[in-house]
Amino acid sequence: MPQQITADLAANVWKVLVSEGTEVSAGDTLAILESMKMEIPVEADTAGTVTRLAISEGDILEEGALIAEIS
Repeated sequence: MPQQITADLAANVWKVLVSEGTEVSAGDTLAILESMKMEIPVEADTAGTVTRLAISEGDILEEGALIAEIS
């Protein structure tokens, strides 16, 4: 079962640091969101492979929106 990484708050996608197929470790930064002039890193909770990337730079996310899946 893939782990889903979701947005904790409404934000803009400022930078995407991984792509589908990227191997990540727990704590690796997947993307950086921007909200109210603050940069918010989105980190992997577990190690694995990014099997789905649901965001692109410049996207506007609602709270709870899917960012990525890691298997």
